Amino acid sequence: MTDTTGKRDAFRTMHETGFFLLPNAWDRGSAVRLAAAGFRAIASTSAGAAWAAGRQDGELGLEEILDHLRMLAEAVPLPVNADFENGFADDPEGVARNVARAVGTGIAALSIEDWSGGAMYETPHAVERLQAARAAIDAIDPRVMLVGRNENFRVPGMTAAASIARAVAYAQAGADCLFVPFLRDAGAVAELVAAVAPKPVNVVVHDYDAGILELVALGVRRCSVGGSLARRAWTAVDDAAQILRRYETRAVA
Repeated sequence: MTDTTGKRDAFRTMHETGFFLLPNAWDRGSAVRLAAAGFRAIASTSAGAAWAAGRQDGELGLEEILDHLRMLAEAVPLPVNADFENGFADDPEGVARNVARAVGTGIAALSIEDWSGGAMYETPHAVERLQAARAAIDAIDPRVMLVGRNENFRVPGMTAAASIARAVAYAQAGADCLFVPFLRDAGAVAELVAAVAPKPVNVVVHDYDAGILELVALGVRRCSVGGSLARRAWTAVDDAAQILRRYETRAVA
């Protein structure tokens, strides 16, 4: 098993040049299978983790997520990028405390988003939260990467320009990588890449097709898949279950 320091060094190196895919695992089995498939790193998914626990996205608490991250980090010899939601706190001090605990699980990176669960934090407050996360990481292991995430899809009508401006502010606050989940327009993605350069950009993809190569051409360094892989797996389970139920219904009719 690769040591934690080695995982963190390797993950940073992966962001320096080229491109890589970062599929999101939702349990130990999916993590092991993704590692066996040849991926160089994996990410967690808050939605997938919740579904695996029979819950909905956002319903898992801090302690459950920390246990989940520890399990993923121990399951595979790959770097793990944690979906750490909003840091499970609104205030910078709380974010710092929780980020320090997340670093202790063995992850190589974590994202902090600017959505409270009910509203988007004002930019100055979002910046303070990221600065607190950065300080907490640096006090333990500066190798751990911080991803600044703008939840643009949560606010109807939020412009690409507003999201890019936030990403620039987050980069200046200490984020190593920037993530705007549903920035779909190619021109806007290219603008984001240029605005935060040389820091890398993550884009989430739900269509597993040649569109990924178009993002590579725009300078995107990595693509994650969010909860879409878990959703495909659970959809297959649901479809199979319905087939079984139809036969059961016919048998007892």
